[in-house]
Amino acid sequence: MRTDLIRATVLTAAGIAATAGGIAGPAVAAHAAPAAKATAQVQTDRKHGGERELNVRYQAQPNFYYCGPAATRNALSVQGKAIDVDAMAKEMGTTENGTNSVNDITPVLNKETGSNVYHSVEIRSPKADDTQTDKLRADIVHTVDNGRAVVANIAGTTTDTDGNTHSFEGGHYISVVGYRDDGHTVTIADSADPNMASYRISVDNLADWIATRGYTAS
Repeated sequence: MRTDLIRATVLTAAGIAATAGGIAGPAVAAHAAPAAKATAQVQTDRKHGGERELNVRYQAQPNFYYCGPAATRNALSVQGKAIDVDAMAKEMGTTENGTNSVNDITPVLNKETGSNVYHSVEIRSPKADDTQTDKLRADIVHTVDNGRAVVANIAGTTTDTDGNTHSFEGGHYISVVGYRDDGHTVTIADSADPNMASYRISVDNLADWIATRGYTAS
């Protein structure tokens, strides 16, 4: 199933530049290595007070248009799966124009995880309402609690909990790999820049970042 609202995404040069110059995020110890070889680790930790982080074997995307395959690869790494991004890009139909939608990512996640484990969710409006935000929060908590990551298609500019700005006007894919405060704050693994491999964002900001696009969760 495809929609007109969940659109093709390419990480532009401007988007890459907008993420540069920040600090490493809260969960990933990123390494300033060539993008295709950058690897890092997110600590797995289940804590009291509604908090969990998954163990991500992070890898940055090797080019400007592989954010979809790279986000999916990072998401699957929390389950101990190591899948080549070129193989996933082929399955998703990724081109230099990007990956068309989360509807192309969901089948790949299900192929590697199990039939109908993941499902695509749209936020069709220009700004997420309370119901859409609450559903996103519940989907993230449920997915992460089951040891899986969420993949989201985002566009525009947002600010993380440290005050850093992340701008992807042409669109981008990210993985959501943890949460705290019962899901009101979430942890992002971002393939765009290994120097900003991980950061935290409020779920309200994330929902608005996803608006007009969608995400895939279990």
